[in-house]
Amino acid sequence: MTNLVMCAAQYCSVAGDINVNIDRHLHIMRRAVEHGVQFLLFPELSLTGYEPTLARALAQTPDAECLQPLRELAAQSGMTTVVGLPLRQPGSENILMGALVLAADGSQSVYTKQHLHPGEEAVFSAGEGGALVDIGAEQIALSVCADVTQASHAQAAAQAGADVYASSVLISHEGYARDTALLQGYASAHSMGVLMANHGGPSGGWACAGRSAFWSAGGRLVVSAPGTGDCLVIARRRQGVWQGEVVDCLEWQ
Repeated sequence: MTNLVMCAAQYCSVAGDINVNIDRHLHIMRRAVEHGVQFLLFPELSLTGYEPTLARALAQTPDAECLQPLRELAAQSGMTTVVGLPLRQPGSENILMGALVLAADGSQSVYTKQHLHPGEEAVFSAGEGGALVDIGAEQIALSVCADVTQASHAQAAAQAGADVYASSVLISHEGYARDTALLQGYASAHSMGVLMANHGGPSGGWACAGRSAFWSAGGRLVVSAPGTGDCLVIARRRQGVWQGEVVDCLEWQ
């Protein structure tokens, strides 16, 4: 079994300001590189915040020039990074809740949220998912928030051969126990690791719970952020053994 370092970037988005969020993402990415991270996962809509009323104006195509610094840093550092934003595919007016995969080899792919929460359909269209992401010998399946409420989604990921189920989410204090029980259950039922990156502060009127986490295959909680705020939640596998570390925001300032 190979060594692996994965990280959930628990992040407090600046509402509606994609340029500021890009700068802050770059800073967080650099800090993650210092800790040897190979796969970095940001929360749902991390580059804009969860702001449905602003999503159409903020939506980007996957090849948008403003995202180039993120692509370059991912390739230069050799760290595959997944960022969240409203996406518009060329030739379509539909707005999708996207996870943009900036791969360590300089390539890029897209995952789009397949299952919408009630009310999101007023702005967003359901997406088509995306391919597994290769990190060395590991295959990582992506999911975005409401996707995890559908047991069939995690089951399909496992059947496709995923070693890790990585979920970019916005989870409130009220929904935290329910949603994390589902994620831990998937780790147990499908014998795959589960990585969850949550918002670390309010977004779109929601009081987000933070407490981003990683469960190893079998459902053991390896590491969790203690609460809200910006932090790196790092899971390291060395010689088949998982260990966790939380790096708080003081290291980024």
